[in-house]
Amino acid sequence: MIAIVDYGLGNVLAFSNMFKRLNIEASVARSPDELTGADRIILPGVGAFDHAMELLQASGMRESLDELVIGRKVPVLGVCVGMQILAESSDEGRLPGLGWIDGRVRAFDGVPQVEGLPLPHMGWNDVQPTRGEQLFAGMEEDARFYFLHSFFFDDARPGHSAATASYGIDFCCAVRSGNVLGVQFHPEKSHHWGSRLLQNFAELTC
Repeated sequence: MIAIVDYGLGNVLAFSNMFKRLNIEASVARSPDELTGADRIILPGVGAFDHAMELLQASGMRESLDELVIGRKVPVLGVCVGMQILAESSDEGRLPGLGWIDGRVRAFDGVPQVEGLPLPHMGWNDVQPTRGEQLFAGMEEDARFYFLHSFFFDDARPGHSAATASYGIDFCCAVRSGNVLGVQFHPEKSHHWGSRLLQNFAELTC
């Protein structure tokens, strides 16, 4: 069963509807008890880094998520800000992130190559998956997803990059370290590419 974490941020209903169309069992979790039995976790998010961490902490699910992801190695997929809070810290805020994967989140407006480009980075963009990455199985040639962000994951270890996209610079738009995965784009808004990615996540072997 896939648990979609509802801590007050992210389009939870869109994920629920996509899994329903894929005939994949998923439920919304708003408390630690509702995480019980999850063998996959979706961690969505929109907005600011610190706000996301504050809401997640206030939800009462932080410790249960740490136990599931770090202790039991349950696969988790962070989406947009849900990916960013997987990191250790962010230029956007002062609070520490979950620290489930090495790296820091950086602002595009501090990158010289991005100067003059509209921010946030918004709309469809090609994605180049890392060779053999299961999350992108079946779409290595034409992966294209919807983005809306002004910050990006600065991967501290190149081996953790699962895909890149280009916006002034080539940036890491998907990360993976074992059972911890994240995507900067929105699969729930990305039509058949997003559906395929969520199906791949449901079938993932870690």
